[in-house]
Amino acid sequence: MFAIASCAVLATYNNVADMRPWHRRWYPVLNACATGTALAAAAASGLTATDMGLGRAELRPGLRLGSRLAAATAGGWLAIAVVPAARPVLRDKRIMGLTRREVTYQVMVRIPVGTVLWEETAFRGVLLAALRRVMPRGTAVAVASGVFGIWHIRPTIGALRANKLAAGPGKTVAAVTAGVAATAAGGVLLSWLRIRSGSLAAPVLLHLAANCTGPLAAYAIAHLAANGGQTRRPPRPARTPRPPLTPRARGRHIAPAS
Repeated sequence: MFAIASCAVLATYNNVADMRPWHRRWYPVLNACATGTALAAAAASGLTATDMGLGRAELRPGLRLGSRLAAATAGGWLAIAVVPAARPVLRDKRIMGLTRREVTYQVMVRIPVGTVLWEETAFRGVLLAALRRVMPRGTAVAVASGVFGIWHIRPTIGALRANKLAAGPGKTVAAVTAGVAATAAGGVLLSWLRIRSGSLAAPVLLHLAANCTGPLAAYAIAHLAANGGQTRRPPRPARTPRPPLTPRARGRHIAPAS
């Protein structure tokens, strides 16, 4: 029963809450509270910290595996930013219009707390553990990843509209279907990391690298293009010329010390 309820809640939460202005405004706070609620409900259902990938014994293997994949992911984003032909991948108007302070907030607060912590706890922590109690491991991964794909329907529509790519109902449905399939495939990879390492740390690190380094690269490329491909230094302030010395002042400067 807990596994079914978790699937239903997660399949609707993001697609309904994302439509509300108050949820977008308080996104990190609300999702941090949702993370705590999910963990409390999971503990009440009988799931342990080890079941959800939060055990201490598995932390080191999770950090080791996750850090290697996170470094490779960050390197991939860097390669895309360096190769001019690949840079259109980074064109996202949701990032290009942000200030430096807003981008910092995104990669330091909103994404780590509101997205990565919440999604990894909910899907690779609570939901995957709940499903593995009632079905085989492979089926549990498929179901959890499918719900993860459904979770991204509304955000995918928002990204299409922000970048003016929603050209007609047919193309929008095809694009959303592709987005759901891609995120479901990503969910399979993250679930595999969770199972392989035994720790939630591995998918958390990879998720962080994928979601944070991409916006940073997009912001850097957008501002590089705005500056004509060059990084401009702020002009140095003009030096104020000193007023000429009066004869009396000049005499004081050259007078020997007594």
